[in-house]
Amino acid sequence: MKYKVYGDIQSGNCYKVKLLLLFLGIEHEWQAVDILAGETQTEAFLAMNPNGKIPVLVLENGDSLSESNAILNFLAEGTSWLPKERLARARVLEWQFFEQYSHEPYIATARFINKYLGLPDDRLEEYQAKQQGGHQALKVMEQQLARSPFVAGEQPSIADISLYAYTHVAHEGGFYLAGYPAIGRWLEAVEALPGHATMASLMTEAACQ
Repeated sequence: MKYKVYGDIQSGNCYKVKLLLLFLGIEHEWQAVDILAGETQTEAFLAMNPNGKIPVLVLENGDSLSESNAILNFLAEGTSWLPKERLARARVLEWQFFEQYSHEPYIATARFINKYLGLPDDRLEEYQAKQQGGHQALKVMEQQLARSPFVAGEQPSIADISLYAYTHVAHEGGFYLAGYPAIGRWLEAVEALPGHATMASLMTEAACQ
């Protein structure tokens, strides 16, 4: 099946989808979307996702799917990236919910304020307020990764992709990882997987096209 993805590779939520497609070797078309230019608020885009957010996955039959972790679960079905066993699959979902509710609201938001908006004065207080929650999320990850090589157990899963996306660029939101050795080892393990590409390398590739 040929997929089309609407997204911004600088967005961790979009990068998640791109990374899984690379890991799985799935052919796809990438349609760049500029959120700051309002391209997610056009009539055509809202017809695909009324919530006006990226990423959006469009299937060959025209059906569309939004929300990054839902897309990951759809693409990973029937592969080693999503366990079949009931509890193991629930562990993956557990970490994906953690990413959305305890990790992304702090680390991704601080990164957006800094990288996308240039850390304006009127958002500085909000940026600083995100630091404590972000480090709390990293501490939870550090504890887990001191016990297992990947966040949901012994094997890589889409839970790792969900958390890797914003963690590997956490420094862009002011979160430096030198004090998290287990996270550092985990980042290296993910980056050693066949098909891996960093967000920075994909951005460079897109700029050269």
